Amino acid sequence: MKSEDILKLCSTPIASPSFPAGPYRFVDREFLAITYETDAEVLRQHLPEPLEMLENPRVIYEWIKMPDSSGFGDYTESGVVIPCRFKGEDVSFVSQMYLDDEAPIAAGREIWGFPKKYAHPKLELVKDTLTGTLTYAGQLVAMGTMAYKHAGQAGDVATTHRALEKTQINLKIIPAADGQPGICQLVALNLTEVTVKGSWSGPARLHLVPHVGAPVADLPVRKIIGASHFIADLTLPYGRVVHDYIAEARAELKEAAE
Repeated sequence: MKSEDILKLCSTPIASPSFPAGPYRFVDREFLAITYETDAEVLRQHLPEPLEMLENPRVIYEWIKMPDSSGFGDYTESGVVIPCRFKGEDVSFVSQMYLDDEAPIAAGREIWGFPKKYAHPKLELVKDTLTGTLTYAGQLVAMGTMAYKHAGQAGDVATTHRALEKTQINLKIIPAADGQPGICQLVALNLTEVTVKGSWSGPARLHLVPHVGAPVADLPVRKIIGASHFIADLTLPYGRVVHDYIAEARAELKEAAE
């Protein structure tokens, strides 16, 4: 294979790339997002600098069901998002993600630095309850429940729309071949072409179980603030580097030497 052909590849293996080129379109993406208060000191340890904590230490635990994803197919994910601030802007730091499909795991980690691991999340309607579960290594580590469509937010779809377009930030770490840091960056992205098809609120509960492989319970639930259930079409574009730890370290060494 010639060099110019290699440079056209999106991913490996050569014979069957793990994922195609983006951007990636999602249709009928369904969310269950439960917001809760946690311990400030614990939260600080999960937030890499220069990201700054908000005045109220909150976490969003979410399940996302994606039945129609270009390039990735049908899968579900679950994870932890931390509202925070970066250079004066309110953003969302994606702290942990667990999903059941290899293609979006590979693409998510390699392109944007999403902290994805393989597990078995599930989002389903059980009788009158929207129910999210996460199983890791055969053990239940998270369960979220929300009363189904108790309160419609038809008059406040704009709020859901803004939440989806809010800047997300990931910590992307890829070691070099010699084991030294190769890429160590904060990567930002904003979802585009968002169409909210439905949005609801209602009472909810969240149960997290300690597990070494999926430590979602490390951010303890102190008080449930609220929950949202919404369905939307959207596009996941490529991201942008907003902070480079390696470049920063080199600049500091150069300044010290001078």
